Amino acid sequence: MSDTFHTPTAVDPRLLEVLVCPVTRGKLTYDRERQELVSKGAKLAFPIRDGVPIMLAEEARALD
Repeated sequence: MSDTFHTPTAVDPRLLEVLVCPVTRGKLTYDRERQELVSKGAKLAFPIRDGVPIMLAEEARALD
């Protein structure tokens, strides 16, 4: 067994096609630099941890 853990650096584009904002049900955009999915409608950024989008409003970062 390897000690190396591979963390994805990108979100699968097919996943982005089906994921929607849990607050507005609107489209999300991927911010590669911050590793977040952004909902402009809800003004929230949902974190991606270890390649897994965390789609909980209470875990999201508020946008200005």
